[in-house]
Amino acid sequence: QVQLVESGGGLVQPGGSLRLSCAASGSIFDIRNMGWYRQAPGKQRELVADITKGGTTNYKDSVKGRFTVSRDNAKNTVSLQMNSLRPEDTAVYYCKALIRDSGLRSYWGQGTQVTVSS
Repeated sequence: QVQLVESGGGLVQPGGSLRLSCAASGSIFDIRNMGWYRQAPGKQRELVADITKGGTTNYKDSVKGRFTVSRDNAKNTVSLQMNSLRPEDTAVYYCKALIRDSGLRSYWGQGTQVTVSS
């Protein structure tokens, strides 16, 4: 059984930084794309950033230059460094990974709350 476990959320003041981490475990043969999504109250879940196995990244326009996604293929982890945080970044952040186990499917983490407020 594959699991994604996130850590690193919390409360931070505007302009501050947080780092989110996500670790995949279980019967994993290969991990393709890994990424981070977020969902604010009353809004749809949206892509924040993702990264291919080869390291190609993709970002939501509003986080470019502030957030950095990275991964460690040997450890099956993905991280999101968030700098210059804004109140509008407040949301539950979810890790997602496309994983080949007995098949090829997407897995989600349980979510971690990020709150940006003074």
